[in-house]
Amino acid sequence: MKNPTFIRFTDKGIYCIPGKFYLDPWKPVDMAVISHGHGDHARWGMKKYLCHHYTKPILKLRIGEDIEVQSLGYAEEISINGVKVSFFPAGHIVGSSQIRMEYKGYVIVFSGDYKTDDDGLSTPFELVKCNEFITESTFGLPIYNWLKPEAYSELMQSWVEQNRSNGKTSVFIGYSLGKAQRIMKSVEGSGKIFVHQSIARLNEGIESVGIDLPDYETVNFIDNIKEVKGEIVILPPALFDSNVIKKIPERATAICSGWMQVRGSRRWRSADAGFSISDHADWNGLINTVKATGAEKVYVTHGQTAVFSKYLNELGIDAVELQTIFGDEELEEKEILTKE
Repeated sequence: MKNPTFIRFTDKGIYCIPGKFYLDPWKPVDMAVISHGHGDHARWGMKKYLCHHYTKPILKLRIGEDIEVQSLGYAEEISINGVKVSFFPAGHIVGSSQIRMEYKGYVIVFSGDYKTDDDGLSTPFELVKCNEFITESTFGLPIYNWLKPEAYSELMQSWVEQNRSNGKTSVFIGYSLGKAQRIMKSVEGSGKIFVHQSIARLNEGIESVGIDLPDYETVNFIDNIKEVKGEIVILPPALFDSNVIKKIPERATAICSGWMQVRGSRRWRSADAGFSISDHADWNGLINTVKATGAEKVYVTHGQTAVFSKYLNELGIDAVELQTIFGDEELEEKEILTKE
């Protein structure tokens, strides 16, 4: 029987043939269905955008208030040229979604970025059964195995308390969208939280759709820099080792990233601490998810595509590598900072 797939991989992105739309395209197209608001998945230049309700204000902040955006709730279905399209929680960041497409009874799911552990902030990941599954593999190596979010929270709060007892200010480095809010949640109750203005802008967008975040203030490196002493400051990676961060006296700096699990990581060397909290699934999360979808065909995108697809094939799952340009979340940092 002929493979009933209805997607094509093009130089603009992943294309739904009957639906005539693209999934997180990296070049301008007429219709873009967006999984989440990170800069490598949501780009400027599309005529129309479709995303989850929570992602809509993020797109407008990042790309422009005048863009044409339609949004849906989770499990809400819309028909686009005969293709049933719906969003299901991906657990990656606030508003992140797996994109489910059904055409003539055949189901394809595009995962976007996802994590399977509930961080207490993003809508928890929800498994979606499908015939074909397009999965990320950012941390698709057996060495990547995360602790539970509660364990990281305990470690981070203990570090803050230790710093305070030593007269130091705790500075956390994390992406403005997703990681920063997760850090806020992890250290809630450990002290006063100050965030960079790029994080504050996105916090306002997230709060605009009714999501509660821990209390915070925007750090002003001129007027209120003395107030941060002994407290908590969250900054984006673009400011790590910059003149801005050097304005914070008596500081201890921690980088929050899944890459911190590799002790010899280049990112480790100039920081006082590292917490390997990630907004992506670890090795077991990826494997378990792919198996549970029941997909007959799996496409493996950005990350450890060769290793992960090879392992899936050894398990008897038909998997192939898919070349995309997803994966550079630092695009998000650059775009936000240059808009200020």
